[in-house]
Formats: sequence, structure tokens, C-alpha cells
Amino acid sequence: MKKTVGIVGANGYTGSELIRLLAFHPHVTLSFLYSRSNSGTKISDLYPDLTTVCEKVLTDKPEEVDILFLCLPHKESQNWLTQNPVKDETVVIDLGNDFRLDGNFENRDFIYGLPEINKKQLKGAKSIANPGCFATAIQLALLPLAEKGLLDEVFTTGITGSTGAGQSLQPTTHFTWRNDNVSAYKTLTHQHVDEILQQLISFNNKEVNLNFVPWRGDFARGIFTSSTVKTNLELEEIEQLYQDFYAEEPFVTISERAMDLKQVVNTNRCVIQIEKSGNVVVIHSAIDNLLKGASGQAVQNMNIAMNWEENAGLNLKPIAF
Repeated sequence: MKKTVGIVGANGYTGSELIRLLAFHPHVTLSFLYSRSNSGTKISDLYPDLTTVCEKVLTDKPEEVDILFLCLPHKESQNWLTQNPVKDETVVIDLGNDFRLDGNFENRDFIYGLPEINKKQLKGAKSIANPGCFATAIQLALLPLAEKGLLDEVFTTGITGSTGAGQSLQPTTHFTWRNDNVSAYKTLTHQHVDEILQQLISFNNKEVNLNFVPWRGDFARGIFTSSTVKTNLELEEIEQLYQDFYAEEPFVTISERAMDLKQVVNTNRCVIQIEKSGNVVVIHSAIDNLLKGASGQAVQNMNIAMNWEENAGLNLKPIAF
């Protein structure tokens, strides 16, 4: 018997990507797609790429399901769960930031859903807080060093595609503004910093200073980050450290050659490359912000929680051309 799935906020980018992934997932069937603003509209009318993939009509009446994905704007998941109580047996996976720092909500205790560090806790979990996109890319770049207590001061820059801003039109997402343009935003104050530090400090066993400058890129999807730290370890030692840390992780690859963002777009993969000069090391990481940074990682978390193959529904080829 396949498990039933509901998606709340199915009309957004992360919701539509979940539909694309789950429509072909071997262990689930889509039961309902929830949207207040587009109730009564066929999802393929909103996203023509879903034509023949999913022809369901959006509804504002949720149903009981085995697995529930919340793809709501930040700070709205708690309100939705309060107004629409779900049974205790339902697996709830929240793609917002409501439960990443404080996972306690009513009778639920949300597990932070970065599989590479919390796989044991995610098995059988009923409540999962999916990490943020920048948080995923930066943590995966730094966790092997944090585990050895090697992080002190970190300087990170990262560039993200326009889909990271969500579907709602804003002045900074207009094609005429975004095309052929790059700009910094939320310098040193990005909302993912606290989330990143919470995990890094617990691994590092001492304080970490993260100086993060995010950039808006003139492309639709993907995240590329570069984190600079100081260490006396040789490059070969660092690369071996990363190979060992991610040896059993199916979606993290350590590259020995220069990497490109297109290696990860349309996949649930994270590619990491390390460079060193003197005592300064730079760790590059790249993910698709809508997949490993959101919907793909949510499916990965579902697979782990349900004790299915971790890569079920996630064998995706990057878009190379």
C-alpha cells in the first residue's frame, strides 16, 4: 500500500517541485494539494510543466493523510497547524523556518532535517524541520571542520538564483532588474545565520563567528557558496577529512577539480570543492536551492523517516546544457 501525501502551499515553487518529485515516487500517492489563494484551479494551469504529470485541482479543504508537507511562507506553519490539527501518526515535514531553532510545538518535537548529521534521529520521526537553502549549503561545507573543532572565524559569500525569493513578484525579482545584474542583500544579517551557528557550534564545541554575505544572482535556480577559514592542515588532510565525513552520504560529492553550479541544478546533490593557499582554505559548495535546499531534501527526509531507500524518487540528472 502506498502512503498518502498532502502538500500545503502547493502553488509555490517548493510545493510544485514536491509535486514533480512525488508524482513519480514509488511509495506514495498524492492525496490533496492545498492552496487558499488558488483553490479550484488545476495545478497544471499554474505550472504548465506539470501537464500530464499532475492534473489535480487545488483545494482549501485538507484531508487526513499519512505524510504532510508544509510549503508555507515563513512563520505561517504554526498558524496552519493550530487551525488545522493533524493526527499524531501523521508525519509532518515543514519547509519553512518555524521549527528549525525551536522544534517544540504542542505535542510535537521537530527534528532538524539535515540528513548528513541527523540520520539516526530522523528514522521514524513524525515531525521534521527542513533546513534552509543557504543553511544547507554552508553547513555541508563546514561540518567536517567543525567536527574537529577547527572553526573560529569564518567568512562566507554565497550567490542564489531568483527562485530563492519565492513566487511572489518583488522589485528585485523582475527580469529587467535581475538580468545581467548581481547585488548583495542582508549583509551579515541573513535569517539563516542563527540556524547555521546552532549546528556548527554544537559540533565545534566552541564559539564560531560566521560573517555571511549573500548575493542575488542573475539566474533562476542554484546556490554557490565559498567559505574561507584558516588552518594549518595540508590540503590532502582536509580533503581526506571530507571524504571520510561524507563516505556514507549518497548526495554529497567531494570534487578534486573546479566545480560548476550546473553540476547540481535539478538534482538533490551537494558538490564540495576545497582550495588552499598558505594557511587559508576555501571550501566551495553548490546545491539546487529548490531541491537539496528545499523539496528534494524534504523527500530525502521522508524516505529516511519511513525507512525507504534514501534516494527513492531522487535519482535526477543535472541540467548540463
